[in-house]
Amino acid sequence: MDLEEIERLVKIMNDNQLSELEYEDQGRKVRLRKGSDAAVNPLALMGASVMPGQLLPASSAHPTPPSVAGAAPVPSDLIDITSPLVGTFYRSARPDAKPFVQVGEELLLDRVLCIVEAMKVMNEIKTEFDCVVREILPKNGDPVEFGQVLFRVKKK
Repeated sequence: MDLEEIERLVKIMNDNQLSELEYEDQGRKVRLRKGSDAAVNPLALMGASVMPGQLLPASSAHPTPPSVAGAAPVPSDLIDITSPLVGTFYRSARPDAKPFVQVGEELLLDRVLCIVEAMKVMNEIKTEFDCVVREILPKNGDPVEFGQVLFRVKKK
């Protein structure tokens, strides 16, 4: 990753008023964060550790918010499908179109689950195995973070 590419990422952060940005390209990953000490702090340049559309078991996913009274724990047989990038979550290809998937629907390998829009690029998130959708966490049009749980599925 060269200086021009890092400067481009800093410009994207400034233009979109972001305080933190993670970017991965060809196995190289960079995280930029605005802090009180410096305008941008490159924390890491390392090999790929998370691939787009990576699936994580629910028990090893990112920490969940503190429990709300009466909230049910996540069953251990569910698998979390997380966002591979920061962007906007869309359940369908167009505002007037039917959602890609519904809770309870049985899906086959390589089925489109949703779109995450990042910098005007529509990124399809697909299944990596046959599964049943048990939960859809973000609402249509919600902003999502890198690693945020989008779906909880049960492997068939």
